[in-house]
Amino acid sequence: AFGVIADIQYADAEDGYDFSGCRRRYYRQSLQLLRDAVEVWAAESPPLAFVLQLGDSIDGLNARGGRAGAALEQVLAALGRLPVPVHHTWGNHEFYNFSRARLAHTGLNSRPAGAVAPAGDCQAYHFSPAARFRVVVLDAYDLSVLGREPDSPRYREALQLLREKNPNESLNSPAGLKEPQFVEFNGGFSQAQLDWFNEVLKFSDENQEKVVVMGHLPIHPDASDSVCLAWNYKDALSVIHSHRCVVCFLARHLHDGGYCLDSHGVHHLTLEGVIETSPESNAFGTVYVYEDKMILKGRGRVSDRVMHF
Repeated sequence: AFGVIADIQYADAEDGYDFSGCRRRYYRQSLQLLRDAVEVWAAESPPLAFVLQLGDSIDGLNARGGRAGAALEQVLAALGRLPVPVHHTWGNHEFYNFSRARLAHTGLNSRPAGAVAPAGDCQAYHFSPAARFRVVVLDAYDLSVLGREPDSPRYREALQLLREKNPNESLNSPAGLKEPQFVEFNGGFSQAQLDWFNEVLKFSDENQEKVVVMGHLPIHPDASDSVCLAWNYKDALSVIHSHRCVVCFLARHLHDGGYCLDSHGVHHLTLEGVIETSPESNAFGTVYVYEDKMILKGRGRVSDRVMHF
């Protein structure tokens, strides 16, 4: 069994609203909801093997007040009460607060030392917590303008692609776009990462493993709105569909969550976000893995789900 949680977006700030002004965000309360989740997970029997934190652990608000370090310390302290590893993927709000280079030296860098990963500073990695079962952590902002130095080749590559796809004055605006995912708060997968991902799945095919993949950005249109998808989601889907081993893709970014079972039998689960969850509820879950299925026991806004494979 393992825990899942996403979009905590903690900030020591009064409640606010999303960009549309319609959805309330409980910045300060999100830390207490995380602590409540940790308390439930710590009491699980049999105990969990690990927890997946799907990104946006602290909110971009922290950067304005110089509070990013303190906010992250509180989130990591709450997660640190768990007696099991926590695996993190990075979202746009991490990059609103820290550079990619800085994040690599925080507790959000859960990539094991010596892990075989794509070239450069890509944060993708994989691990096997049990026989014939593997988890792949993807870096959905490997190709992005967020978190990178403006004079770096990867930044220039991402900016060129973004401007080709998005002619709007604000690169965060999807207005009128044929491919509305091409906005600045999203990102994508470099070719080097996709090639690495393909090799990992080839190994899992050959060894008859079941694979769960996680990344901050959804990669299936039926499990997300069109704005929240990874830039080159079709490329990631193509890699997955060329193999037999992947059973589930876990994502975040879309606070309402989403789900679909795709044409190749892969479950795409987009988890509801803690940040827009009222203090009386919560948004996390525990996934129980069996030979032929995974059962999600949701808490609060996260629904129960049985995912056969």
